[in-house]
Order: sequence, then C-alpha cells, then structure tokens
Amino acid sequence: MPAFLHRLGRLAFRRRRRMLALWLALVAAAVVCMTAFGGTGKLDNTFSIPGSESQRALDRMKTDFPTFSGTSAQIVFTAADGQKVTDPADSARIRAALDAAGSSPQVAKVVSPFDAHTISADGTTAVAQVRYEVPQSALEPNALDALKSAVAGANQQGMRVDVGGSAFGNAPSESHSSDIIGIGVALVILTLTFGSLLTAGIPVVTALFGVATAIFGALSLTGTVSISSTAQSLALMIGLAVGIDYALFIVSRHRFHLAHGMEPEESAALAVGTAGSAVVFAGLTVVIAMTGLTVVGIPYLTAMGLAAAGAVLIAVLVATTLLPAILGFAGTRLTPRPGSRATRRERAIGGVGENATGANGVSGSGENGASGTADNGVSRTGERPSSHTGEHVVGSAANAAERWFRLVTRRPLLTLVAVVASLGALAWPAHDMRLALPDNGTAPSSSSQRVAFDEVGEKLGPGFNGPLLVLADTGHSSDPTTAAQRVAAAIGALPDVATVGKPVANPATHTALIQVIPDSAPSDPATKTLVNTIRDDRAAILRDTGATVQVTGSTAVSVDVAAKLNSALIPFATVVIGLSLLLLLLVFRSLVVPLKAAAGFLLSIAATLGAAVGVFQLGHLGNLIGMDTTGPVSSFLPIILLAVLFGLAMDYEVFLVSRMRESYLRTGNPLGAVHSGARHSGRVVTAAALIMTSVFAAFLTSDSTMLKQIAFALAAGVLLDAFVIRMTFVPAVLALTRHAAWWLPKWLERRLPDLDIEGDRLDHAHAAALPETAPGPRTGADDAEGARASATPSTAD
Repeated sequence: MPAFLHRLGRLAFRRRRRMLALWLALVAAAVVCMTAFGGTGKLDNTFSIPGSESQRALDRMKTDFPTFSGTSAQIVFTAADGQKVTDPADSARIRAALDAAGSSPQVAKVVSPFDAHTISADGTTAVAQVRYEVPQSALEPNALDALKSAVAGANQQGMRVDVGGSAFGNAPSESHSSDIIGIGVALVILTLTFGSLLTAGIPVVTALFGVATAIFGALSLTGTVSISSTAQSLALMIGLAVGIDYALFIVSRHRFHLAHGMEPEESAALAVGTAGSAVVFAGLTVVIAMTGLTVVGIPYLTAMGLAAAGAVLIAVLVATTLLPAILGFAGTRLTPRPGSRATRRERAIGGVGENATGANGVSGSGENGASGTADNGVSRTGERPSSHTGEHVVGSAANAAERWFRLVTRRPLLTLVAVVASLGALAWPAHDMRLALPDNGTAPSSSSQRVAFDEVGEKLGPGFNGPLLVLADTGHSSDPTTAAQRVAAAIGALPDVATVGKPVANPATHTALIQVIPDSAPSDPATKTLVNTIRDDRAAILRDTGATVQVTGSTAVSVDVAAKLNSALIPFATVVIGLSLLLLLLVFRSLVVPLKAAAGFLLSIAATLGAAVGVFQLGHLGNLIGMDTTGPVSSFLPIILLAVLFGLAMDYEVFLVSRMRESYLRTGNPLGAVHSGARHSGRVVTAAALIMTSVFAAFLTSDSTMLKQIAFALAAGVLLDAFVIRMTFVPAVLALTRHAAWWLPKWLERRLPDLDIEGDRLDHAHAAALPETAPGPRTGADDAEGARASATPSTAD
C-alpha cells in the first residue's frame, strides 16, 4: 500500500489541476443529485425495528385501525387562574380550536377531551388528541406549524394552548452554526500547530470538500432510502473531524520533509505514502466499525452507520488524492522559513540541531528515520542509548509531549494506578445507566412540546405522555366484544396501570385496540416492566379470553429498540475489541501492545459512558451544555460510541506507537523509544485530538437531545482516549514492560504478514537513495527556481 499511495500522491501533485477539477465536479454532481432526487425535506426520523412485536402490531394497525397507526399530537389547554376548562367561555374556545385543528393538513381525527375525559382533576387542564394516518416522517413540512396556528385562537383571556405529543418527539435535529464553530476552533489550533495560516487552512479546505461531497451525496438518497436528520448530523460531525485530522497528519509529515530540504513533489508523495498509509488504515477501521452497525437490524441505526462510514471513506479519498494536489499548488510556500521556530522544531524532531546536520545535510531518515548510526555513534535520528539509565540523551529537542512522557514513565506503576483509579471513578455511574429513546421530556424548556409534556405529566399523570396500545385479536373468541372487555380488565388489574380505555373494535377483522395509560413516564423503568409484564401474561390472557395480544405504540417501540441494542452491544463490542487485537498484532508484531491498547480502549469507553450518565442522567454540570432536565441515555449512544471511538483510538495508537517501535528496533532502547515516539508524534497527535474534540463539542449547541449526547460522548471519549490513555496509560505500560512490550514468539512472527502501515520500507528506501551531499538551507532564489521547475509541462497540467 505505501508504494501505491506514493505513486498516487506524486500523480495527484503533478496533475493537480485535473484532480481539483475532478473533486469540484464531484461536489457539483452531488448538489445536482440532491436537488433533483432528495433534500432535507425528505429526511425520515421514524424509529422502527422490523420483526419486533411492536412493529408487527403497527403494520397490522395500518389496515385494521388506520387512524391509530400514524403519529399523534396533543393539544393542551390550560385555563387562567381561578377558571376551569369546563367553564362555558373556555369550553367554547376549546371546541372552536378543535374544529380548526380538524381542518389542518393530514389530520385524520381529533378526539375532544370532553369525550375522552382527559381533563385534570382540578379542572384546569384539558388534553385533546390529534391523530394522523401517517408516521411523523411522512408529515408535510408545515403540518405541525399549521396545527399550532389553527389552535392559536384559543389563547384568549388567560387561557394558554400548547401543542406537543409524539409527532414532535423526534423532530429534525438542528445544529445551527456548530460546523462553523468547529471549523473556527480547528483553524486556530492548526495555526498554532504550524505557525502558518496558509498551512493551517489546507486541512480545513480539504475537509470541507469531503464533507460537502458526503452530505450532499447522502441527501440525494433521501428520496429512495430512509435517512434521519441525526444521521446527517453525525456524518457531518465525523466527516469534518476526521477530514481535518487526516489532512493534519499528512501535511505535518510534508512540512517535516520540506524543512529538511526535500523537493515539494517528492515530499508530498512520500508524505502520502507514509502518513497516508496510516490514514487509510485508520479510516478503514472506522468504516468497518460503522458499517458493522447494519447487522443490528434497526434502519435508523443502519442509516447513521452508513452515512458516517461514507463520510469517513470520502475523507480518506480526499486526503490521498485532493490533498497532494493542493500541496502542489502551494509548492514551496509551505516550507518553514530558515531560522524560524517551525524550522528549528522540525529539524530538532529529526535529530538535526540548528547548526548540525547529518553527512548529507538532511535528517538521515526523513520523517521516520532510517536504520543506521553515524560515525560518532549517534543514530541517524539523533538518539543515543544511555549506558546506565536506559534513556537517550536529552537536548533542546525535547518538546512538551516528550517532557510529559518522561514524567509519566518515571514511576510507571504509580501512573497506571492513578489512571485506572481516576477512570474507574469516572466510569462508576455507568453501572446504573438507563437507556431509552429521547422524548419531549428532554426537549428545550422553551419549546411548545416540552411545555405540553410537563403540563400533561403534572396535571394528568406522567403516563399520559406515553400511552401503550394493546392490539387484541379476538377472532378465535366466541364473543369478540366480551373478550376485548375481559382483556382490558385483565390489563387494568396489573401493577403500574393508571387507566385502561374502552376497547375500540373492528368487527370486520375481529380485532380490538385498547389504550393503556401507565402510572409512570415513558422512559421510566417501571413502564418498561409493564410492557414486559403484559407480554409475559399473554398466555394467561389467551387461556382466559381466547384472544392474543400485542403491545405497541411509541413507548413500546422505544422498549423494543433498547432491548435490541442491549442484546447487540456485547457481541458488537467483542467483535470490535477482537478486531483491534488482530489489527494491532499485525501492525506492531507484539503481544503486549494490542492487549494494552484493548485495555485502554475499554477504560476510555467505560469512563466516557460514566461521564455521559453523570451529565444527562444525573444532571451534573448539565446546565453548562444547555440541559435543564435529566433523562435516560439514548439507546443508540453506547454502540455508536464503540464504533466511532474504536477507529479514532486505532488512529492515535498507530501514529504514536509506530514511532516507538521503529526507534526500539533501531536502538534496542525501550525507554528511549517511548520518548522518541513523543518527540516525533506527540505534538501532532495532541493537535489532532484537540481539533476532533473541538469539532464534536461544537455540536453540543444542537436542540436534539440525541445529537447532544452523541456529541458530548465523542468529545469526551476522544479527550480521554488521546490524553489519558494514549499519552499517559500507553507510555506507562511500555515503560513498565520494557523489552517484553515488543516481544513476539518466533513461530507467530514467521506466520504474520508485515503490513508496513507507516510505510517504513518506503521511507528507508528513500533515505538510502539520497545523495551523499545535499544543498544547505533553501533561499528565496531556490524557492523561485523550484516553483518554476514544478510548473514545467512535464510535471503540471
């Protein structure tokens, strides 16, 4: 792969105008397809789980009870102080509002609170039901706004009208200016990292190309496949984060080569062949993990996984094709100025002092460092084994990352104890994690659906916000009407049942629909217990009444989705961890490194879930991210976190530990190798983690609770995994295990293929091919000549 990517990078550099035109055409084609075939107006936010009991019952209700099969809304009327909704004036306004609601678009039926007896005990609140024959995703864009406008006339003389219900429960997520905020923060971090606004802008530009292609491409499919607004936002979030990070790794390597006198074309090709190989590896791990979400069998999750996988795949393609083309346009302008801080830093990383070079004036190994030692006994990257302490000689080249690594490896066992104890404490709340789909109880406090939800829960009981629907098949009963009534009576006698509605029968199909109001809220564990209790009692109900029952409704769907995800979580985690062990075994040819990486991954996942529970379920610091109430964690969060964080963790692991392995193979000094990895990759990994954390954190401004939880978990997960695990736990383990960290049984080593993810052989071959002498520091005249040479017909379009 490195050799292929090296050729690809050179080709893109030389044919930069054609490559740029190709990507511009791809973006334009995606926009045209989105306009012609899809768009945001066709996003589908419906939760469904094919094959589940709740979904089978919903499918049957479409023919047996069409007015109950779609979504529904609630109109909550609250009388002024000292008045009641049953007062003549208020009741007249309510009836007029309900007549207007019945004429709203797509409304199938309006159930008056006076007929359904949904009036609070104190007479101050009345709740009307508005039923649709279509799911929430099939509502016209203005249907809910039209309903609000239709009933707004009842807001007179102190009466308040709020509209909510399940029709609003999974409304499209809005990220507002999250992407702009993330890009702005990323640009600041990149500028500080490179010390150049031009260099900093390149990863942002290429990431925008990738995100535009991915998002417009996904939206062009909304006319034929179900894609949710959350899937779109997740693809945007991940695509932007990895797009900037992948470009950062390659541009950093390119700048390193330029600082050591390499020509721009060869530098770009070598950067794509080396750092680009790790980018492809990291990207494919994310793609595999996200694609693996399809096996769960939930369309909503499938769309999220495929959309995110597509965004990552496009980010990899952009990094290996468009990025070297952009580097070609930049030419020598990316070369750090002689004597600048960037030049001193890049040359120090390569083991070249300010006034000292290797025999050829260039770092002997390029970025990665070639095997071999100079005549004075110092390795070609400037490392020298210490005779006693096992640490290499430290000079001014030591950067902040290396100083941190030296600190955590001074007492590695103490470091490990501190890391495990702190992450364990952070993970502790996860043992009490409650999973459920989001509802209006966690909507923004100023929204109409949240006000309606709170008012209904307070005045009529929390169960009215999530009624259960029991579909009874009475076809085998001698008296279907009596059987339906007996089913309702049996359910009404169960614990946690507030009330049971009168059965609605369909004589033609011998079915009856029974509405069950729980005592508890939709996301309360007691409601889940009630759903399971009704299902467990179906045999007794069949024996006593001759009827079979199925439990459905939005609350039952939520219970089924959570159960499906819970059952898939452990197998999925096993596959992900097993895959990480296998991949890292192949990459690093070591037993300790993969086991250490898997253990660190589990620690970061557990700590992240614990932090999410603490913020969203327990309410700690929730006000800082706009959460004014607590609620369960989204059912989708754990499995999405596993998939995304797996790929990102492998990304940082490869970039950081591969430099340590290379140094160890060259010097045989295990502790010096750890410090070398910090010196070569610590700054870039730190910048990459900060950028990714900032991009994810920017989406905390979203109105969608699910997207807010995903953004928080990914931001916290990257922060913990990069700085606590990769930058602290990993060096401590390697320092503690020393030579054993790089040991592999001979019989296993002979059977494993050498993947060469970092392109070591390519880098070493290039170093060996360097001339014995190289020119000194480049001048402005040299740069101009290089630019003229790069624009000749043989290398440019």
